[in-house]
Amino acid sequence: APRARRPRPRRLNLAPLRTATDDAAMTPELSLEFIEKLPKTDLHCHLDGSLRLDTVIDLAKRQQVVLPTFDRGELHGMLVAGEHVASLDDYLRAFDITLSVMQTEEALERCAYELAEDAHREHVRYLEVRYSPVLHTRTGLRPAQVVEAVLRGLRQAKRTLGIRYGLILCAIRSLGPESSLRIAE
Repeated sequence: APRARRPRPRRLNLAPLRTATDDAAMTPELSLEFIEKLPKTDLHCHLDGSLRLDTVIDLAKRQQVVLPTFDRGELHGMLVAGEHVASLDDYLRAFDITLSVMQTEEALERCAYELAEDAHREHVRYLEVRYSPVLHTRTGLRPAQVVEAVLRGLRQAKRTLGIRYGLILCAIRSLGPESSLRIAE
């Protein structure tokens, strides 16, 4: 009868501990080009904070929404958080602009698709899109219509680009528990 083999003992790595400076010296410099090509996951991407500048302008013109300006440079300064943002209120003003053009199913579908397209270009393979459906109901859309429009855009991106996605539907605390329950339903 063959002899039963005993499992080989696992070897312990008894190499001396390295310091952080040793690790830094041994870590190769990673180029930006290399990092850009790596596959990525984006787990907290605000739909209403990720619109293309040209999309905001185009949607505003199509929907006859009055923007603070149609000058690309000025509008860029209003939408991109930079040194002029001194508070959360300053930061949230940009969302007033983007939300103003995200009140139709067509706009929501387009914005969702373009977000996924831009993420795909950055080698994002899985994207979790976060937004509050109630913020897109100013002109009469129901929250379910908002969700379906965003899903249509993301489904199209999955079909054409292969990007996978998830949704995070947000409730707004200041709107009360009834609003939160509507979103959950």
